[in-house]
Amino acid sequence: MTKFDKSKLPSRYVTEGPSKAPHRSYMYAMGLSEEEIHQPLVGVATCWNEAAPCNIALSRQAQAVKMGVKAGSGTPREFTTITVTDGIAMGHEGMRSSLASREAIADTVELTMRGHAYDAIVGLAGCDKSLPGMMMAMVRLNTPSVFIYGGSILPGRAPQVDEIPEDFRTRDLTVQDMFEAVGRHQNGTMSDAALDMLERVACPSAGACGGQFTANTMACVSEAIGLALMNSSGMPAPYESRDQYGEASGRAVMNLIEKNIRARDVVTLQSLQNAARVVACTGGSTNAGLHLPAIAHEAGIDFFLEDVCDIFRDTPYFVDLKPGGAHVAKDLYDVGGIPVVMKELRKAGLIHEDCITASGRSIGEELDLISREADGKVIYPIETPITKTGGVVGLKGNLAPEGAIVKVAGIPAEGQVFTGPARVFESEEEAFEAVQKRGYEEGEVIVIRNEGPAGGPGMREMLATTAALSGQGMGKKVALITDGRFSGATRGFCVGHVGPESAYGGPIALLKNGDMITIDAVEGALTVDLSDEELAKRKEGWAGPRETMYASGAIWKFAQLVGPTYKGAVTHPGAEAERHIYMDI
Repeated sequence: MTKFDKSKLPSRYVTEGPSKAPHRSYMYAMGLSEEEIHQPLVGVATCWNEAAPCNIALSRQAQAVKMGVKAGSGTPREFTTITVTDGIAMGHEGMRSSLASREAIADTVELTMRGHAYDAIVGLAGCDKSLPGMMMAMVRLNTPSVFIYGGSILPGRAPQVDEIPEDFRTRDLTVQDMFEAVGRHQNGTMSDAALDMLERVACPSAGACGGQFTANTMACVSEAIGLALMNSSGMPAPYESRDQYGEASGRAVMNLIEKNIRARDVVTLQSLQNAARVVACTGGSTNAGLHLPAIAHEAGIDFFLEDVCDIFRDTPYFVDLKPGGAHVAKDLYDVGGIPVVMKELRKAGLIHEDCITASGRSIGEELDLISREADGKVIYPIETPITKTGGVVGLKGNLAPEGAIVKVAGIPAEGQVFTGPARVFESEEEAFEAVQKRGYEEGEVIVIRNEGPAGGPGMREMLATTAALSGQGMGKKVALITDGRFSGATRGFCVGHVGPESAYGGPIALLKNGDMITIDAVEGALTVDLSDEELAKRKEGWAGPRETMYASGAIWKFAQLVGPTYKGAVTHPGAEAERHIYMDI
């Protein structure tokens, strides 16, 4: 007999009673025993595919999770969903699929769980959008849920040959360095041979991009928000000793079923605030400003871009990670990982300690178990941070009434205010071509519009353009604003998520070449030197949103449904409008 009462679990609809004999016959066909059929059914969802190194290790890791579920008297049922890997999609039309894939991941996991009446989920994800997509599905379903990250890639090292510029030879390499190497190659300061050597060594293993880019940022979020076991996100993907975290995650989800601890017991306003703190103090990706509101939306919690940025503003930045700093994810793991980071935040009273986690213990109880302290090199003591405010800053003003976001980690205070004339481009391609041809001037603010969620469509990331600017040595000499997004690997003074987006007639749609723009990350302002009357006059003469070539298919569908960026660019009404919770059906 199972030790679990299935009378209130969803899987009773497919395993219990005489009328479910046809359903059980399918399960016997797959080799399940009578005992396994009558245990809780646990979805083990992965984003495994052969698209990129971030996903390639997930199938193997899922087997360890299944062992843990079995050890806890559950029956694991493995399934996969899609991923679109940003490193592959970057810099071409494929990037329009990226943000839409987050919604597709959440939707397909939800549909699979509902269709087969699974009682809980352990979700494994490795690449940028797959992490929030998986967490969104957990909160939407409100099942007992444990998230586990596939792990980061190992750092690359360049051959020690004179052909390769010295700064590339003396640092750990990530894919960010390859995008910047392209910029060097374009301006003639890197040879074909050097580029060829670097591309072969920059990404030496399975795992997600190694810096504090979007994947690692959202992995840190998974621990801070409580959906993942403490320290489970830190170990690099190739370490087969990661199996212990997979096995423990499988056991943990069975404990959550037993105690009826569900995803929305874990994901609360307080735990979202904890997650935002961790993004800020690690200099995390600006994409967290998009994904945290989207996860909150699934729980019916209003936690918008401005709320995220309020936390960023008063959180010290004290973890020195790429792209603004020097270290990669493996370095953070080696010095104790996110538990040590959160322990530092606790010293300053910046953590809600009562939030429940995937272990069934509170954050405070988990942190009481951590004996390690800040090493002073990767994790600085919070009393002596790198900067006193977070590595990501929110902006508002007459150019961004709904807000915008900029990563300032690694930018000195004197570089955090920039005024210059606009140089307006109607798409990323147009801007990238101009950057390649040096069709811009030092001191300008490059404006890339029509790249928002609806108008892009798909809210593409701009890494190719920003990396090319950095490669040309112009990263600190120009600024860039867009209604699109930036990669977590972007560095330089780059403002994203400008809202309302151009497609909705936001002020960014009304800009002309030469308009004087001021970006003030110290005061949190994004303004253009135009009167309200002039902006209103331009709005009257606005020709309307740009037509795109996406008039059908998934990207068209996303553009029709997507909401404003500051609310997370979500595509359904969320928990506020729901009439039932899946677990109670």
